[in-house]
Amino acid sequence: MVVSSFAIGLLAQRLFFLGFTDACLVCLFFNLIGIIPVCYFSTFGPRFGLRQMVLSRFWFGWHGVKIIAVFNMLACLGWSAVNSIVGAQLINAVNNDVPGFAGILIISFCTLGVTFFGYKIVHAYEFWSWIPTTIIFIIILGVFAHSGAWVDIPMGVGTSELGSVLSFGSVVYGFATGWTSYAADYTVYQPSNQSRTKVFFAVWIGLIVPLVFTEMLGIAIMTATTINDGANKYADGYAASKTGGLLGAVLFEPLGTFGKFCLVVLALSIIANNCPNIYSVGLTIQVLGGRITQRVPRFVWTAVGTAVYIAIAIPGYSHFESVLENFMNFIGYWLAIYEGIAFSDHFLYKRSMAAYDPLIYDQPNKLPPGIAAVFAFCCGIAGMVLGMSQVWFVGPIALKAGEAPFGGDVGFELGFAFAFVSYAIARRFELRYFKR
Repeated sequence: MVVSSFAIGLLAQRLFFLGFTDACLVCLFFNLIGIIPVCYFSTFGPRFGLRQMVLSRFWFGWHGVKIIAVFNMLACLGWSAVNSIVGAQLINAVNNDVPGFAGILIISFCTLGVTFFGYKIVHAYEFWSWIPTTIIFIIILGVFAHSGAWVDIPMGVGTSELGSVLSFGSVVYGFATGWTSYAADYTVYQPSNQSRTKVFFAVWIGLIVPLVFTEMLGIAIMTATTINDGANKYADGYAASKTGGLLGAVLFEPLGTFGKFCLVVLALSIIANNCPNIYSVGLTIQVLGGRITQRVPRFVWTAVGTAVYIAIAIPGYSHFESVLENFMNFIGYWLAIYEGIAFSDHFLYKRSMAAYDPLIYDQPNKLPPGIAAVFAFCCGIAGMVLGMSQVWFVGPIALKAGEAPFGGDVGFELGFAFAFVSYAIARRFELRYFKR
């Protein structure tokens, strides 16, 4: 329950010009799709006691998983940067004398302080931090509903609507599925005999409720910026401080100082969102570098990761909308390919948990060679390119999925399909030749 997912909802009208009802439907259905891999892979943690990147060796092999580790490390750092920008916007809205870079530093160092002490402190913080944030979001909902500023923007029609739905859906999916690459990291301490069904639905409830609630709240509040053709306090607030300015327009006038307090608490909620990201950076680097990086204490990698995402976030502060859209699409693209390969191997070849031998997780000669997975990953990238819709490139299939010049983004769908099918074919030959 954090403000970053609220910011995703703002993009529906701001970038994709969707109406209220169609944006909410996209939010619901693409979230439902995106969280399924997160929930499913979370059930692997209690059973095997292995982190997600280590588990990935059973699909990508000892060497192939290093490619995935690079993407995961970039994703962790990118997530942290985007989240820090949102928090800095809120702080700037409360006090304009605090520049964006200062807000980013505040969020980043607070996050580092929590993650510095390891999993137990991270878990304890995550266990309680959602409560004040939830209360404040309910206050925001009540104040905005009382204002009567909601506008029922009508649903669009035709190919332009199709393209907007697909492109916004890609962003929503990218945010929802973003936890996939470290899903098992935070369930490994569950008992090994823990019910997989309970784990699955615990994660499902923990994701779908806050995602849908906060994103739909963002969709609703963003409609207010269209009042009087954009000549209103909501549009002015958004123009001044983006997410923070928009929430300030909702809260400051009716609640005064308490409204500012609410924004400060929301800004600090970013810490809860960033803790898993930056904590998993250390785990990922240890997989990437093997024994060399494992000799370095994990908190050192956490500190290095913090420095890197600060360097990304500060220049990205003034280009938040494009940074957010492009990054969410990147997350959706690569994770869809990862999921396609993992699901193809698990459901077509291993078919059950009994087919995994966790004792060989660190034995390269007993793990899959990874050739089929790397080949499938490349095929997934080809599918992604055909279906992606970005300002700097629009794939030929994407162009047909909407109205020119941007079409509709179907990159993650094609990336998943290409990876799933190509792995299913290539793995058969790999097994026949290498016998593992």
